[in-house]
Amino acid sequence: MTPLLDTIDSPLQLRQLTRKQLMLLAQELRAFLVDSVSKTGGHLASNLGVVELTIALHYVFNTPDDRLVWDVGHQTYPHKILTGRREAMQSLRKPKGIAGFPRRTESEYDTFGTGHSSTSISAALGMAVAAQKAGIGRRVVAIIGDGAMSAGMAFEALNNAGSMDADLLVILNDNDMSISNNVGALSNYLTKLLSSRFYNRVRTSGKKVLSSMPPMIKLVKRAEEHVKGMVLPSTMFEEFGFNYIGPIDGHHIDSLIDTLENIKELKGPQFLHIVTQKGKGFNPAEDDPNKFHGIGKFDPCSGDMLANTTKKTYTQVFGDWLVDMADKDEYLVGITPAMCDGSSLNAFSAKYPSRYFDVGIAEQHALTFAAGMACDGLKPVVAIYSTFLQRAYDQLIHDIALQNLPILLAIDRAGLVGADGPTHAGSFDLSYLRCIPNIVIMAPSDENECRQMLYTGFQYKGVAAVRYPRGSGTGATIQKEMQAIEIGTADIKRNIIAIQPKQKIAILSFGSMLDACLAAGEKLDATVVNMRFVKPLDQYLLEKLSQDHTLIVTVEENCVMGGAGSAVMEALQAIQNKNRTTTNLQPIKTLSLGLPDKFIEHGIHETMLAECGLDAEGIVSAIAKLIT
Repeated sequence: MTPLLDTIDSPLQLRQLTRKQLMLLAQELRAFLVDSVSKTGGHLASNLGVVELTIALHYVFNTPDDRLVWDVGHQTYPHKILTGRREAMQSLRKPKGIAGFPRRTESEYDTFGTGHSSTSISAALGMAVAAQKAGIGRRVVAIIGDGAMSAGMAFEALNNAGSMDADLLVILNDNDMSISNNVGALSNYLTKLLSSRFYNRVRTSGKKVLSSMPPMIKLVKRAEEHVKGMVLPSTMFEEFGFNYIGPIDGHHIDSLIDTLENIKELKGPQFLHIVTQKGKGFNPAEDDPNKFHGIGKFDPCSGDMLANTTKKTYTQVFGDWLVDMADKDEYLVGITPAMCDGSSLNAFSAKYPSRYFDVGIAEQHALTFAAGMACDGLKPVVAIYSTFLQRAYDQLIHDIALQNLPILLAIDRAGLVGADGPTHAGSFDLSYLRCIPNIVIMAPSDENECRQMLYTGFQYKGVAAVRYPRGSGTGATIQKEMQAIEIGTADIKRNIIAIQPKQKIAILSFGSMLDACLAAGEKLDATVVNMRFVKPLDQYLLEKLSQDHTLIVTVEENCVMGGAGSAVMEALQAIQNKNRTTTNLQPIKTLSLGLPDKFIEHGIHETMLAECGLDAEGIVSAIAKLIT
């Protein structure tokens, strides 16, 4: 017998099914997800948690004409499967395959591209207003998780939406709590009642009649809130101007469909609260949803990882250093915006719970919170992904750098990030950081250097940033003893061996590019320097190199525009201007290699670097074109 899921290539076919068939479809979809992600890796727990919700949304709403806007988007695998991309799931997050997040260019059902959190309500409100202006009776739904709801942007959007009459439905997918007693038959019945046209017609008509009697309307409003409060969660969202409905069991398809069909007929801003379980239906993911949030290939029966490496990742190096440093300094505090696991803070949070602060998905707050701590004697270490630090740029400038506060930024996932793609790539941090005064920027070339740089940044009496890539490095031996590196000093890794009167090449490597630069240096007999510091640069060494070499090449895993290479070119120009009247120096040739001026699609990290010309062959080829 053909699986029901194999007959569904669009939501139109889904809408022909019976309620009983939808329940079977949910089982098949959940099994397909586990099998598919076990082969490709990706996000699993969050997707297993929204199977029934996704089916209900496409069943009730006329997608893609009606708009579904997913927050973050890591939970959209069921959505992709039901909208014609079931077969393409085997290419998920692979080169030229489908993305792990919604993309407008991938499908008409992906109404808004995303990858960062807390944008859905703002985008959906914009779409609802656009539909209103065009006179289109379109429904717009924003689906946001309880984690994403912790960000200020979500509340800014709620505040704005509640004061407008646009037809917008916000669904809060609450998976931070188990389905408690009040999310059962009684609660589902009450929610169905509160979302019905009859109830809302009586509610609206009654308020109109009583509006001419101010004391009475206040009394009725208080009574309504009191009744809701006895059997339902807080009606805080009603204060934003939304009609709050819920909570209901997000795994009960009948309740979801009945409630959504009722809400579909209501006008104005609506708020539906559903409760789901991460990892639903797959025991290993239910038991450890954090592990299965983002996972590599695994055994679909046991949940065990299929591949592992003995090398420590840079993230693990940071986690180990943080615990060791906390052992030595009681004033150290660790801060993360909801990335305890991803930033390897587990051991620190377990050993020093009173010094560990997870502020939720609130990057702006995280930095200003750290600034306040630093003002009064604590020593904050902020663990944050490069792509998420972008969201707190004003706070970094205004609240930290302007006051020159002693804060260490441990910037993870710098450079390209492989399968996660452009939404999560740390392609811009060197560019947006180095223009800020009062900041020291370091980029380690291996794991041990990362540890020593973290120590250096922590000891520094101002703002310091250490940016390191995703994954493991060279497998360098990590020294337990911590030693500070002199600020602004580079390290020559290879000197020219032969006498080259025509071309003397110096390759300046920043961070993770050192191995490729050393390989290129061997082929070209070039000087190779591990620059270590992006700001301040080693001015003394740069001046010496400019006197001894005819070509200086910079290599970085950051966008070329405004990056480390740009900093070197500015410094060389200043050196040339300074020495112009006292020496007969010839203008030096320069070449900056880095990420091109475009968003790099997801793929395999090494292949992506090669395509950008940032492997040894690419570096040699770029230099050869310039000198021949």
